[in-house]
Amino acid sequence: MQTMFEKTINGMFIDPLIFTQKFVKGCDVCICSGECCYYGVYTDKEESEKIMAEKEKIIRYMDDSQTKDSELWFEEPQVDNDFPSGLAVGTEVHNEKCVFLDKQGFCTLQKMAMAEGEFKWKYKPLYCILFPLVISEGVLTVDDEHLNDMHYCSKLDNQISTVFDACKNELMFLLGEKGFEELDNYRKEYFEKVEIDGSNIEAA
Repeated sequence: MQTMFEKTINGMFIDPLIFTQKFVKGCDVCICSGECCYYGVYTDKEESEKIMAEKEKIIRYMDDSQTKDSELWFEEPQVDNDFPSGLAVGTEVHNEKCVFLDKQGFCTLQKMAMAEGEFKWKYKPLYCILFPLVISEGVLTVDDEHLNDMHYCSKLDNQISTVFDACKNELMFLLGEKGFEELDNYRKEYFEKVEIDGSNIEAA
């Protein structure tokens, strides 16, 4: 594919916007009630199957604002080459939020994993983990369209960090330790190349 981006890591092009885009310091559902999850998310087909395999356990962690009918959890698959299986499956929206979001703004999938003593993101779809990052047409970039819809994360007064700094754990999860180190080195090279100080750059 032809692209304006020059750097690739783990087969993905890297958009330098992730280094400059302003963002909140970190996720805090006590402030925003998990607003980024209100609209549902696209999962890989294999992710949705992994979730469905645990449906009985997941139901036990749901509250009365969520539907416990697992037949209502997912949309029909659609072709999307940004997903490993080539198929994307959207989560449904129930009570104006993702079916897996509880009334307090917590992800039931993450809540269940933690309660069961497992890694917190074991069942959580990748794109839920990554927000505001997204992989679009093979490019790791910022989901600015979704970000702009947020009432808290999109406000300049709240954006005291950058996407890169706020999402280091998520980036390491996606790229692995070596991939993240390569990304960090590219970030430094990028700022050197454009002759700006990354800590003082204005929001893109």
